[in-house]
Amino acid sequence: MLFTECTLEDLDKRLKLKSLSPNKMSVLQTWLNGTSEISEYEQKYLLTLQGYLQDNVLGWNEQELAMHFIGPVFALVQFNYDHKFNLFAERSFSGVVEGIEMSGRPDGMIATGYREPDKPYFCFQEYKKEKDPNGDPAAQALAAMLVAQEVNEHQFPIYGCYVVGRYWYFMALQGKEYGISDGYAATKNEIYDILRILKVLKQMLIERVK
Repeated sequence: MLFTECTLEDLDKRLKLKSLSPNKMSVLQTWLNGTSEISEYEQKYLLTLQGYLQDNVLGWNEQELAMHFIGPVFALVQFNYDHKFNLFAERSFSGVVEGIEMSGRPDGMIATGYREPDKPYFCFQEYKKEKDPNGDPAAQALAAMLVAQEVNEHQFPIYGCYVVGRYWYFMALQGKEYGISDGYAATKNEIYDILRILKVLKQMLIERVK
């Protein structure tokens, strides 16, 4: 099964998954409510990116959204940590989840490794259209997270995110339970929450690989 073919309904039925409201999933809440300082430089840079997004979000295609906004936001966090984990893009990734072979190329993943990904901890999908995007970005991210959970032998929660236009949705998977946050609008002050949440993710991953 390809990640691009997945829907949340199909994954729920096939794998007997349970979707929790975000306020009832503790690992997701811990992540979303974590604290991290945002410097004056980061605030100014985010405002520059936000203005660019506000002017172009309805016209950009996926590659342009990734190049002009999503990539710079991730670069600000600097997920390449001490050669222990890194941010990778469009890397082939596969595994078996309860007898079902699943594979794909997530738009992004944070995984152990320096030049090649090893064990993924975070999976990312991005879409340009705010209405009727092609496919199911939440399901594609979740499918990659399920494979990552198998690779990690269910030792840790797996995190994820997908972006639809201006909206960022954060996800967590633990066992057969997963949660998806409400959307954070990058065209509003929630852009600071988006950066804070990503910085908290980096800190959690640093603790994991120590």
